[in-house]
Amino acid sequence: MFSANVLHSHWFQVVISSHCTTTTSTKTFEKCMTLPTQEASFAWTYHAHNATLDICFFGSFISPSGWVGWGINPNSAEMTGTRALIAFPDPNSGKLVLLPYILDPTVKLQKFPLLSRPLDIHLLSSSVAMYGGHLATVHNGAQVQIFAKIKLSTNKTKIHCVWNRGLYVQGYSPTIHPTTINDLSSATTINLFSGIARHETDIKTLKTVHGAINAIAWGVMLPIGIVMSRYLRHIQALGPAWFYAHASIQLTGFILGTMGFAIGIRLGELSPGKVYGLHRELGFIAFCLASVQTLALLFRPKTTHKYRKYWKSYHHFVGYACVVIGVVNVIQGFQVMEASGSCAKLAYCLCLSTLIGICVALEVNSWVIFCRKAEEEKLRREGIIGESTKGSGNFN
Repeated sequence: MFSANVLHSHWFQVVISSHCTTTTSTKTFEKCMTLPTQEASFAWTYHAHNATLDICFFGSFISPSGWVGWGINPNSAEMTGTRALIAFPDPNSGKLVLLPYILDPTVKLQKFPLLSRPLDIHLLSSSVAMYGGHLATVHNGAQVQIFAKIKLSTNKTKIHCVWNRGLYVQGYSPTIHPTTINDLSSATTINLFSGIARHETDIKTLKTVHGAINAIAWGVMLPIGIVMSRYLRHIQALGPAWFYAHASIQLTGFILGTMGFAIGIRLGELSPGKVYGLHRELGFIAFCLASVQTLALLFRPKTTHKYRKYWKSYHHFVGYACVVIGVVNVIQGFQVMEASGSCAKLAYCLCLSTLIGICVALEVNSWVIFCRKAEEEKLRREGIIGESTKGSGNFN
């Protein structure tokens, strides 16, 4: 059965193993994959008959006095709860050592130094080696291999892998690693049979859906709704049709935007440790403004009510603010997804530029009409032309 699974997933391995190796100086493994951060990779052999896992983690130091670690989290792909093996130069002898650590919640809060202690998983053996043999030294960029043999639970075919590296060690206590997005993303869930990082695949799919929905909702539909309200309401032939079109587009955009916002919240839950501060804050602000704007329709005064003008001012201000923040956040989202130079961003920018161009043309046309009407009104007051019957398409 294991051999059949290997053959079935062979074409997946061709993709994921293009930058990894299954061979070391002492052992050969059956599978390998390139991990998504820190130029690290992972090779393994899973023995289904006794549920043991042979692994080799390939990492690199970022400091001569730094550390490199790899571990398994029994519950989820996050740092807290990880059972880790961490390699670093012995502060006394300078030789490379590998010690076990349990990363409990106090590590994240940095309340106490991280101290080595036995792991509560079935670690059968472990060792560490520098790439380059015994004469290799620890320096910035030096590569290291962490070997381990672990006894897993029966029928357990997925493991949550966590890895990272830091700048220095205090005594035998590794200090906190850098906190860039790249360093906070060093976790994934691997299917030992297929070799597919399911967790990362699911997140990438959700990111794509999240970005597409929000770009359409916040970045296209809501701006179009405002354009329709601003420039079509004065066309008398349309009557109240412009209002229903405006309301329909805005409501559809808000519903789609709510779906995209909910997916964003789910992405945050699936990616503990990753904090996209500005993008997240702008998203919350845009959603809150849109929600208030939608609820305000329930309290819209009649056109003859004395508070109508105040409601209109509020409605316009909140609407424009929501659209501006939404468009800015869509552009920020491309940076978060590392798609600043992608075709998707180019297509969105072309769409936005076209919409801005239409707005400029309509604004110029509105001013021409306004100036023409002002001139006609002046001539009418002076008696040069007669009175004419005027109507209004204003429904707001």
